[in-house]
Amino acid sequence: MTTSIKRVALFGEAVTLAHVARPLALGRALDPARYEITFVTDERYRQFAAASGWAMRRVHTIPAKRFLDALATGRPLYDAHTLRGYVDDDLSVLKEIRPDVVVGDFRLSLSISARVAGIPYVAISSAYWSPYARQSFPLPEHPLVELMGLRTAQVVFDLARPFAFAYHALPLNRVRREFKLPWLGLDLQRVYTDADYVAYADLPEMVPTRELPANHTFLGPVLWSPPVEAPHWWRDLPTDRPIVYVTMGSSGAKRALERVVEAVAGLDCIAIVATAGESLRDPLPANVRAADYLRGDDATGRSDLVICNGGSPTSYQALAAGIPVLGVAGNMDQHLNMQGVERAGAGIRLRNDRASVEDLRLAAGRLLDDPSYRRAAMSLSATMQRYDAAAAFARIVDRAAKAG
Repeated sequence: MTTSIKRVALFGEAVTLAHVARPLALGRALDPARYEITFVTDERYRQFAAASGWAMRRVHTIPAKRFLDALATGRPLYDAHTLRGYVDDDLSVLKEIRPDVVVGDFRLSLSISARVAGIPYVAISSAYWSPYARQSFPLPEHPLVELMGLRTAQVVFDLARPFAFAYHALPLNRVRREFKLPWLGLDLQRVYTDADYVAYADLPEMVPTRELPANHTFLGPVLWSPPVEAPHWWRDLPTDRPIVYVTMGSSGAKRALERVVEAVAGLDCIAIVATAGESLRDPLPANVRAADYLRGDDATGRSDLVICNGGSPTSYQALAAGIPVLGVAGNMDQHLNMQGVERAGAGIRLRNDRASVEDLRLAAGRLLDDPSYRRAAMSLSATMQRYDAAAAFARIVDRAAKAG
């Protein structure tokens, strides 16, 4: 008896590289003898998706700058008009490829389009956005901080947050109603994780939750590195000084990257910097090496400290290698992730809107000099060995395909 091949559509929302990287990494876990994969994303990350060898389809994603500007100012990330256009794009692709399972990473429109198309939907999410997560919400970068000061602004944010989250939940609910789908309520965390199956790309030890329903599963961290060649200077890195890996990612502000480079220039270390295409001041400091992209697994494997924007992809890469993290956090995702890193004692969170060059230099020096951070990172590395995100993801897709 032969098993028919199932078709899987993997959607990566290209507002940041992280939402493309996670489905790219997880898709490799699916047996090609059983699953035919189509990767669906915006043109801007085609070079990474093309390396998978899968069929590709293009959908529109709003510009990264528009997404980041909305994060910075507290506006809803997607308005109803944008989501309607997303649903049209999604349905056109789904009609063409007729998948048996749809997987999406922050493609919120799939909450509508997958249901309209009648296809089981798996959402890849960060656990700190789960309705079942137990946590506080730090104030991200916001004009209130400059206006009121951090302490007062945090108090105001705590009072206003339920109403702000409700406001952010409205656009998707409005479009769902147009398609005669149930109202999800005004819980933004429910809106962000609405799916038939929810897969959390996190360690439950770092993101405590209340009792999860059966269709919500912790995968463990999802690790991915861009398929790029090592730069010409890679083999000549000194071995007699600490190495600090710096990457502010695709969502890291250029001014933050420049401040970090200035900070590490004053440390007795060698800094290896992945700029994500941003240009740095020329000439570089004598102890700094730079490239557009570096393989994160190789870079963390050679490093004694990782400085990043605090997002989960780079943080988990560092922790997998037993390396502490300095997270220069700006948006809510980054702050929420770094709360878990700090609770575990494996890193330090600084605010991007408040951290000076001296603050960055002092924090980096502390992480390099205090062995307790390295011990905590090593402990988390050992914990991560108990999880197999790829195998857990494959089981969820199997379950969805059978149910479908």
